[in-house]
Amino acid sequence: MGTSLLFQPKWRIIDQSSLGPSFDALQSFAMDDTLCTSIGAGESSPTVRTWVHHNTVVLGIQDTRLPHLHEGIQVLKSKGYRVIVRNSGGLAVVLDEGVLNISIILPEKESSIEINKGYDTMVELIQKMLSPYDVMFEAREIHGSYCPGSYDLSVGGKKFAGISQRRIRNGAAVQIYLCVNGNGAERAEAIRDFYQHGLQGEPTKFVYPDIQPEVMASLSELAGLELTVAGLMTRLLYVLKEESSHLVSSPLSVNEIQIYDYNYQRVWERNVKALEI
Repeated sequence: MGTSLLFQPKWRIIDQSSLGPSFDALQSFAMDDTLCTSIGAGESSPTVRTWVHHNTVVLGIQDTRLPHLHEGIQVLKSKGYRVIVRNSGGLAVVLDEGVLNISIILPEKESSIEINKGYDTMVELIQKMLSPYDVMFEAREIHGSYCPGSYDLSVGGKKFAGISQRRIRNGAAVQIYLCVNGNGAERAEAIRDFYQHGLQGEPTKFVYPDIQPEVMASLSELAGLELTVAGLMTRLLYVLKEESSHLVSSPLSVNEIQIYDYNYQRVWERNVKALEI
């Protein structure tokens, strides 16, 4: 077994978990692409970025091919959600103030990171973060959940997190959405209603998930504890400090800001095009 990727001489920390409702999810996808570029070029150390977005449903490209997409989006908007499309794979997920997102961004310039190694690194991080709470979870696909995948994290068959990856320009971003508190089933109901109105019973080549709200829950619900995003942020920093001799919090460099501006424009334009109805 090789050395854990969590062990790095230096971790850069970018905490965007408390920026509030004005922090747009499109900014996050541009941010991770920017960091992949600078880290892949050796201009930044490996980075952990944390982020929270309020009342947003993030669709995957496949979701935009629903036969009645407009009706599905209107249902989400009626529930108070903003709807955007991300620039990577996967399907619809719910983000709100009770969902902590974590990106681990690593370089691949010298050697590529095997796909499962990236997933396993995030699983290891979450295991260490949750160790004080006596939460034993599994990593396997949970059928009936939204955005199902082979690295869904669950307790007793109830999913509280999902992991994805994005690789560009010699950088790898491993991303997780972690439902810390709130009602997991209610989040799932919103996505179930989106698919019901977006499909309206029509057959499609792609098989969209049959959402079963009862298989989704938050960590607080599963652990029987009042967990918070701020509390898990503290745990995250504690774990990284154990794994590295040097943690540094730094804003984007001048060069990174220029790359970010370019990436944000691209993400925004793609989003407008994907949602053209």
